[in-house]
Amino acid sequence: MLVDSHCHLDFPELSADLDGVLSRAHSAGVGTLVTISTKLSEFGRVSAIADAHPDVWCSVGVHPHEAAVEAGADDAARLATFARHPRAIGIGETGLDYYYEHSPRDAQKRAFRAHCAAAREARLPLIVHTRDADNDTIQILREESRRGALTGLIHCFTAGPELADFAVNIGFYISISGIVTFKAADALRQTVKRVPLERLLVETDAPYLAPMPKRGKRNEPAFVAYTAAALAGLKGVSADELARVTTANFFRLFRKATAPAAETLGVGDE
Repeated sequence: MLVDSHCHLDFPELSADLDGVLSRAHSAGVGTLVTISTKLSEFGRVSAIADAHPDVWCSVGVHPHEAAVEAGADDAARLATFARHPRAIGIGETGLDYYYEHSPRDAQKRAFRAHCAAAREARLPLIVHTRDADNDTIQILREESRRGALTGLIHCFTAGPELADFAVNIGFYISISGIVTFKAADALRQTVKRVPLERLLVETDAPYLAPMPKRGKRNEPAFVAYTAAALAGLKGVSADELARVTTANFFRLFRKATAPAAETLGVGDE
């Protein structure tokens, strides 16, 4: 079984054909999905999908693009309240995006720190988006970790080895998207090779970033199988072993999620 640890099932590109999207995911061996919150104002729509499908979980958070405009983006108590939803298993996505900078950096940093505080309060993993912001991401995670234990992952990882090493050293995981299959992603592949297999997850970030050979098409959770196959090749393991380990990693990190057939997944193995 594979897990798509990060997708956006509420986005219109997927929600218009949700039954078909989920059916194709199941046919591709994807047994668990996480649909990610990008706005608190749309959490009801996100959580409703998780409520309706036992193999779908969700997160609570505000994307850094929305940090300056979304009510509650920097309100840790409000975020933690939303996280009480029984299907909410993580806080985010949150973080820093200095590539687009749709929100001022100060607003992004405030929201990021609030999400860290909410993750500590709710005792849930943090789901971090970071783009062209490695140094500030490291600084904030280092400072926030000193305020109390944090767990989490760097999603859709595209950063350099320094951030990868730092994340692993503080106990975070690294989630790999279809970008790892892109022709120009040699530097990313070299970084991924140094990350322990026991700290890797796979994701689609659907409907974006379809992996090869589907690049240029609408991405969907079924395509995580292509990313997993590429990652297995990089790590020198079989596809079955890659699926087993990354799925066990997911349930080790997201402890609020219920693993289907947990006894067959190696969950809890260290």
